[in-house]
Amino acid sequence: MLKSCLILLTAASTAVAVASAQPTVRIGPPAHLDTQRPLADETAKAAIRDYLQSWQSMGAALDENRVDLLDADFVGDAKDKLTATIQEQAKLGIRTQYEDRAHDVQIVFYSPEGLSIELIDTVDYDTQLFDHDKPQTKQQVHARYIVVLTPAEVRWRVRVLQAETE
Repeated sequence: MLKSCLILLTAASTAVAVASAQPTVRIGPPAHLDTQRPLADETAKAAIRDYLQSWQSMGAALDENRVDLLDADFVGDAKDKLTATIQEQAKLGIRTQYEDRAHDVQIVFYSPEGLSIELIDTVDYDTQLFDHDKPQTKQQVHARYIVVLTPAEVRWRVRVLQAETE
């Protein structure tokens, strides 16, 4: 059942990506989750949906140098590191645009208490640096992210976002 829901979510995500220039999203089958608590289809879909939304929030926050745009999607270490980056950018008069082009996401861990989900995401994205609103460098990035999500009141929030560039 989970596999069929993930395939349906992937197809829907791909259709949305084509229609609105959103990133292409491929959701791999979850790794063998050795836990006493099964991962419900709805939980997996919500976690991935909220994680992908966090990329939009992160991109807007870094482009506008607005820490408040992180509040809905980030907590803990991920929020602290992004906040520091945004504050440093603002001091220097720079901003960064992110455009994520593709995500290849796989759930690799679900805690027995249901308090965290770990994802591996191989992402392709473009970054462009602006210095006082003048375009500077543009770069294509291919990176592997280790992500830990934690549940909040009504959504999953990113607690850890650690990149391993290739």
